[in-house]
Amino acid sequence: MFLDYYEILEINRGATDADIKNAYRRLAVKFHPTCNKDAGSIDRFCLLGEAYEVLSDLQKKALYDKFGGEGLKGGAPLQTSEGVVWSAKYTYHNNPEKTFKQFFGSNNPYSALFETDGPLQYCGRILDPVPTQDPPIEKELPLSLEDLFHGRKKKINISRKVMNEDSGTSCIKDKILTINIEPGWTDGTKVVFPKEGDQGPYKIPADIIFIIREKSHPQFTREGNDLIYKSSISLEKALTGCSVEVETLDGRQINIPINDIVHPAYRKVVAGEGMPHFQDPARRGDLILTFDIQFPKSLSYERREQIRQALKCS
Repeated sequence: MFLDYYEILEINRGATDADIKNAYRRLAVKFHPTCNKDAGSIDRFCLLGEAYEVLSDLQKKALYDKFGGEGLKGGAPLQTSEGVVWSAKYTYHNNPEKTFKQFFGSNNPYSALFETDGPLQYCGRILDPVPTQDPPIEKELPLSLEDLFHGRKKKINISRKVMNEDSGTSCIKDKILTINIEPGWTDGTKVVFPKEGDQGPYKIPADIIFIIREKSHPQFTREGNDLIYKSSISLEKALTGCSVEVETLDGRQINIPINDIVHPAYRKVVAGEGMPHFQDPARRGDLILTFDIQFPKSLSYERREQIRQALKCS
């Protein structure tokens, strides 16, 4: 007497793959030995494992549907391009826990309960599932130094899964998120949009987090709230003085006189011409000038002597 796998899973012969999975999920949890230790339930749990293993496998299911249990377990003739061959005989491994773990991903059925529709039961009790939240979704947001100096609004379009009114199906919808960039924000600043991730039954949508990434700038580098500007000057200007003209991030031209002797470690600080402080935009960091001193590639003997004499007098 061979088993009726469809009857064991309480489904009809027209059941889809999803029907087969849902039936096994429901019945395997119901008859799991954790809940039912009587011999009848343990036997039913084993039969459920065998029925699911056959009906969830396309080749095994096709053999069973055409030849029944006898053809599945005893072998059946199959027509191939090389003639008639006999199928391999099927034998269940009699380890329903193995089937259970392969299906649920663990020996804990609770992990799969939240994928089912309708009231959830475990060990005969209706459960009120506790929604869990997906991990945060982090996205990098590159911004120019000008954006971080002035502040601005930036609109970002996202696509996410949204539950329909029937609470059982979902669709993809677009949404515009607006980020108010504040003057003085730094690289690594995080902007959190709570629960704007994909929606789903029995789960809390993930938070979406945008991480500010400062783009490199052709003129300035940033150190905290200070702006660093490197100026190339000749050795003559380094020794005799000069002025450096700098275009600021807000479009002004400022002229900075350099009256000191510029040595390789020299830095000229212009107070209040740096980045705004995030918590107090009225305050500004400093503009710091560093120098790349251009030495002459060659000097004539006369020039060397002139320089030597000039330096002796200093």
